[in-house]
Order: sequence, then C-alpha cells, then structure tokens
Amino acid sequence: MSTLIRAATMKNYFEVAQQLGLNPQPLLNAAGLSRTMLADPERRIPAAAAVRLLEESARQSGCDTFGLRMAESRQLSDFGVASLLLIHQPTLRDALVATMQYRHLLNELLAIHVEERGRTVVIREEFVSDVGTTSRQAIELALGALYRLCGFLLGPHWKPHSVNFAHAAPENLLVHRRLFRCATEFDREFNGIVCDAADLNFPNPSADPAMASYVKRMVESLPGPAQNSIATDVRKDLYILMPMGQATIEQVARGRGMNVRTLQRRLEEANEIFSHILNSVRAELALRYMENRQYSLQVVGRLLGFSSPSSFTRWFSAEFGMAPREWRKAAGNTNDAG
Repeated sequence: MSTLIRAATMKNYFEVAQQLGLNPQPLLNAAGLSRTMLADPERRIPAAAAVRLLEESARQSGCDTFGLRMAESRQLSDFGVASLLLIHQPTLRDALVATMQYRHLLNELLAIHVEERGRTVVIREEFVSDVGTTSRQAIELALGALYRLCGFLLGPHWKPHSVNFAHAAPENLLVHRRLFRCATEFDREFNGIVCDAADLNFPNPSADPAMASYVKRMVESLPGPAQNSIATDVRKDLYILMPMGQATIEQVARGRGMNVRTLQRRLEEANEIFSHILNSVRAELALRYMENRQYSLQVVGRLLGFSSPSSFTRWFSAEFGMAPREWRKAAGNTNDAG
C-alpha cells in the first residue's frame, strides 16, 4: 500500500501548471488524482501519484524547475496545523525537532537530519518514496519549502552558506537564484542546506512559550500517524545515513530510540530483514550516483559504504549484471576515473 501524504503538499500545483500553459486534467487522470482530491489540504493522497504528477508535469511543460516554482510561493500557513506549533518554537533547532516529531502532519516521506560540523551545520533532507521512485521535482519542492521555513523563523536577512542538490543543475538557474539568496550547488553528495551552527539557536522573535505549549497539546490530541511501515522508516534513515558512512543497524536503532534487538524484532514482525532493506536503498542510491557524471567510481563506492573499489565492483556486478565501468559505458557515461 502506498504511503499517503497531505494534499497540501501539492498546493500551488494548478497555479504553476497554468503559468506554464499546461492542461492539468489529463495529467491528473494519468496519475490517478482529481481536482477534488487536491482541493482539501488535509486529505491524504498517494505519494507515488503525487510524484508521478510532478515529474510528468515537468516533462510536458519542459520546465525542470516545476517543483521549485511550487515552493517559491509557500507560506508558513501551508504547513497546516503544524504551522501554529512551528512558528512558536524558541529556535530553529526546536522547529526542526518538531518537524521531525510531527512529520505525519506534514509529509511522512520526508527524512531530515541535522549534522553539526563545528561552526557550520548541514540540514540534510530527502524525499524517500516507498516505491523506490526518485523525483527531482519532489526533492526541489521539499528543499524549497524547508528553506522557506527557515526564513520564516530566522527573518528576511537570513542567508545560509549554500543550498545543495544531489542532481545536476538545470539549464536555467533563474528560479533557484530567485528563491535561494545564497550559493546553489548541484551534483553534491546530499540534498540539504549548509548554514552557521549559530543559526540553530538564534532566538525566534515570534516565539510564545505559552502558545507553543497550548498548540502542542492540541496537536497531540489529533489522530496520530498511520502505522507507517517499519521498513519505510528504516529506508528513510538509510537514505540519510548512507552517504555519511553511517548506514548500520546500530545507527538506525539509536536514531529511533531503541536497541538493535528491538529494531530487529519489529522488522521480523513485518517480515522484513535489515540487510535486505539496506541492499535495496544501496541499489537505488547507486543508480543516482552512477548517473551523476561528476562522481568517479571510487567516490560512488565510498558513498555507498564500501571500503574498497573491489568490494564495490563485486557488489555492483552481482546487483546489476555488469561491472560499474561497463554500466557507465552502456549508459554513455565514461567519467569512470578512480
């Protein structure tokens, strides 16, 4: 069963489609969606259908910044009831924690991880489809919305060091430059925002502790998250942890506040095995990295967690039926330097 997301995730879809001269109805029909389904922001729609709609709309319009255009006009209120909680968090750090804690009110397929590196911090974000579908448009929409959230909390003068994407740059950077008031990097090892560590603890002038406490009680009285597949949760964690070199069952269990045995038991109850999920995520990320002309095979192997080029080659050959160098040649990508 496909994971469901709030229809509010697709807010501004019709506006952008109209601007680009698209007729949305055939696209909606092909994705298995309707105007009625998107009209109620709190309605749950299949995530896979939303991804298909975004990608096909970008393809038919010839606009590879379709998702980012949707993010450009996002308001804090578009986060739904969670916006009342986020706007009253004392710091950006608290808001990010709340975003992760209550992501069932936002988008359950989002994975966010805060990595502190001395005076800088990396806010990593991934849109992890439960059907293994990668989506440039969904990632740019999600990262654009995250950037807007940070701006709402830190004020108009906030300027991060960079916004980073794992995919290649579009032909035209106009929309990226218009939305992001900082360096925009492509072909990077992660999707996310790099900013000053001090930004995480900068006081939010709009914060009201009493209101935050009230809204938290209200939010917690709402129906909780659907019983998300433990496999989907682990997949999201691994998408973040793998390029960091931390894709282990110990790290996943620790991040979920449980011991390894408890995680293994929950996976067993769902007829899942950690090593199988790990291999599935590794294969999906392998295609992402192999298609990126900027990554040498040595870098790809490292990002996938292999300690040596030979072990990466053996795994890739078994998984895809040919050596990585041969795969790139077949795909017309000859950037296979070590």
